[in-house]
Amino acid sequence: MPEETFDVVVVGGGHNGSTIAAYLAKSGLSVAVCEARPECGGGQENTEPRPGFRIDPHATYLYGGAAPGFDQLELWKYGMRMVYYPSMSGVVTLDGVAANMGSRWRPDIGEESTRRYFPDGNGGGGGLVDALTEPAMRELLRALFWTPPHPRQHEIDEADLPWWQVFRKHVPELWTERLVDMSYCDFLEEFVPWEPARVLSAMGAWYCGAHPNWDGMMLPSLGGGMLFGYSGGSPRGGMHTYAHAIIRCAIAHGARILTNSPVEEIIVRNGRAIGVRLAADASFPEKTIWARKAVISGADVKQTFLHLVGRQHMDAGFAQRVADVSLKGGSLFVMSVICRELPKYHGRDDAFPEDVYPSCVVGPADSMDFFYAQTRDAYSHTKVPASLTPEHLTMMICSHDQYDPTRTPDGYHVLSPIYLECPPPQYDVEGPEGYNRHKQEIVDAALALIERMAPNMHSDNIVDVFVNTPYDSEFRNAGMSGGNWYGARQSADQWFGTRPMPELARYRTPIDGLYMCSQSMHPGGLCLMAVPYNLMHILIEDGVVEPASWWYPSEWYVPENGRRKAEVA
Repeated sequence: MPEETFDVVVVGGGHNGSTIAAYLAKSGLSVAVCEARPECGGGQENTEPRPGFRIDPHATYLYGGAAPGFDQLELWKYGMRMVYYPSMSGVVTLDGVAANMGSRWRPDIGEESTRRYFPDGNGGGGGLVDALTEPAMRELLRALFWTPPHPRQHEIDEADLPWWQVFRKHVPELWTERLVDMSYCDFLEEFVPWEPARVLSAMGAWYCGAHPNWDGMMLPSLGGGMLFGYSGGSPRGGMHTYAHAIIRCAIAHGARILTNSPVEEIIVRNGRAIGVRLAADASFPEKTIWARKAVISGADVKQTFLHLVGRQHMDAGFAQRVADVSLKGGSLFVMSVICRELPKYHGRDDAFPEDVYPSCVVGPADSMDFFYAQTRDAYSHTKVPASLTPEHLTMMICSHDQYDPTRTPDGYHVLSPIYLECPPPQYDVEGPEGYNRHKQEIVDAALALIERMAPNMHSDNIVDVFVNTPYDSEFRNAGMSGGNWYGARQSADQWFGTRPMPELARYRTPIDGLYMCSQSMHPGGLCLMAVPYNLMHILIEDGVVEPASWWYPSEWYVPENGRRKAEVA
């Protein structure tokens, strides 16, 4: 069949592409998803390098617990199940500290560490997280992430942006105008007295979105860590079961999923996107798929315009601004370790008892200087690590199987992933393949440091090690531009109404009928269902889709002048 026609064609079946397909199919539109890889899900991937051992090469935690999409798409009907962890995080130092921080399900664990380690009882969020009730935290998270950027002509004072409104509403005693201009590091230095807690919070922010050193990004930086804590766990069976639930939802409502179907071209005629042409090596070579209403790109902004659309359909200035979008948000060197015993930090069984073992341990967390050294490596030296020393190798060491037995056979554990922040391959001083030339050196140094903190992590305990450098990640998953999930740097100049650039911030593009739905857009990466939810507001405004009874918009949503608000009629 050389041609087909649908209401909407979605380019890319990653998390955002498959989710917008589910939203639109449930709304009654005919939808085709064109995915280059053999399976959809993008970063929601699990692999079994050995039978029975399930590792996470990309995403590992659910961050979207506050997402409207869980009830709007009714994902529980399609197999979505969560495992909630008694302890989400812990912190270790080279000098023998091992502090268990608990979770929203077991606040008593964190309270014990607070009493033991935090002077004057101040916790890792400077009292902010403790001050927010669960409904207030959900409201703040939705204001930060599940709210479309305002129209460009809509003038608003920074202090009156949705998240600051919610902040003042729920914690007025902590409000000060200074917060608007602060970086999260400024906030930590002022409000968090215990150094390892600062490192834990700073690393959590960096790995979850906005770098904590960006000025004016205090609350968005903190918000990434709040997403992690609010969701409180991972999907049973791994992140790919979450992807399966979304895809089953889309298919149940009539969406067509075409795998092994890379798109070669987004077809543009007379300034309007009208369909796509598949590549010569697709399952349906060079097939044309027409779109009656819209084409939605789940590819990052650079791939979408510089490759799939082509410069001939764009103003030269716009094309240059796309080319200039910064990917310098960071990237991830990823290891997975199969072992017989979980790490016993500093050789003690009582540091983290197995029934409340932290699912994510940050270490070594002795000093913020370690964090700043890694920041310089990623952004200034553009080399990771600049030296193979503990000061440059603070890691996130994650494990899930102590709570989710589907991850490993009995008698084994998987530390997956072990994350190390680094620059995207495009910026590495030795070129994109630089990481791979030094892969074994980095692995050896990281494992030696883990053994220094947890002496049982010796060669007799370790069964196997698997590695994804940022270059490997980009190769295996074309949607992860720069080998990361950021899509574009999440700093003040690429956030909310400026992400990734003002003329694209509302998910529309200069090409009529072409919309963006990728991690390049607000709010960025992580598997949140936020970009598709936000895009739905715009598609409803533009008449592409009619809102159904199950749909509800963000309460902070501001419609374009003269257009319909994204509400049920």
